[in-house]
Amino acid sequence: MGGLTLQKRLAASILKVGLSKVWLDPDHFEDIKNAITRKDIKKLIEKGYIKKKQGKIPYPKEKKDKKQRAGSRKGKKGARADKKRAWINTIRPIRKMLNELKRQGKIDKETYKTAYRLAKAGTFRSRSHLKLFLQQKGVKV
Repeated sequence: MGGLTLQKRLAASILKVGLSKVWLDPDHFEDIKNAITRKDIKKLIEKGYIKKKQGKIPYPKEKKDKKQRAGSRKGKKGARADKKRAWINTIRPIRKMLNELKRQGKIDKETYKTAYRLAKAGTFRSRSHLKLFLQQKGVKV
């Protein structure tokens, strides 16, 4: 269906869409080819020979995600992700791991207390960081 650039451009202008969103009926190729004015194109649109293709329908979740991306955020990082919640999410697994190791008898009371205090002070970033510390102490984890 070559040679219909003019018709496609006019139809896009009338339908207020981009060129890629214009559909031309291949069965009525000659009728479309003979249409050279905006009036002709409007008649073909009314007949249904030229249609507007449906665009991408954004899902509500996608729309929300786009609104929440960088550039749309106001305030500091702490305004969205609470510092207290972040601390809780870090300390709970560490303390749980320490209790497990103490219960299993892999660490003695003194090492447990030292590690617990260091964890409370915010020394360990994660469980793996705690493991590294314990390995340096000579504890097999």
